[in-house]
Amino acid sequence: MDVLDLFPRSILKGELEPSMLRSLQSLAAQVLANPENSPDASAKLAGQLNQQRELGLNQLEVQNFCNQAVLPGCERWIRHVIDRQPPQGRGPWTPGRYRLQMVDVWLNSQRAGDYNPTHTHGGSFSGVAFLQVPSQIRPDSFDGQLCFHGPEEWHIQSFRTGMAHYVLPVPGEFYVFPAWQPHSVMPFRGEGERWSLAFNVLALPKTKDQPKPQDQPSAQLNRNVSLSSQRAVVKGF
Repeated sequence: MDVLDLFPRSILKGELEPSMLRSLQSLAAQVLANPENSPDASAKLAGQLNQQRELGLNQLEVQNFCNQAVLPGCERWIRHVIDRQPPQGRGPWTPGRYRLQMVDVWLNSQRAGDYNPTHTHGGSFSGVAFLQVPSQIRPDSFDGQLCFHGPEEWHIQSFRTGMAHYVLPVPGEFYVFPAWQPHSVMPFRGEGERWSLAFNVLALPKTKDQPKPQDQPSAQLNRNVSLSSQRAVVKGF
């Protein structure tokens, strides 16, 4: 006998090069030490964090992060998932018929008691990279962990399992997932700050009539939905 696990959800996990992690940690420290020099990104947030700061896509550290980790991660996800579909059902998602476009990147600083409720993002792909994690965030507790939520409520008494998957944040690790994937961030207790980078990416078919990203309303590109209130909000990871 065998057991078949149906309907998987694909989440890409990657690891930053040590030199890239160090450069991003240094950038984060500079931004948080001088918050007045970076736009406030708290309007993107579905919950409550200590600080959220926009990062410029033209900053060298951010460019390297996007070009060497985020965009290749999105491409890897597309090929892993789409190449397993029937050829006639892949639409524009075949090599050479689409392009990937960064929308935004922002820095999150989470302290004790801060949280982010279950929500989704706008666009095509979203994700997070962990830069700094307090030592008390460990595998034996859900504190400070990232949680991916399934479409059904977890209920072990009726054998509904696997509807919540917790991820321990580790500096240097990053995740890429479809923007519609519901996720949340647990609060933690104790000293220290949990630093992460969040991002949104668009996958755009290459057609003559395709509007340029800058021609689309930013609210449409960045619209995120908090599932805790079931209403559209202009907030994010």
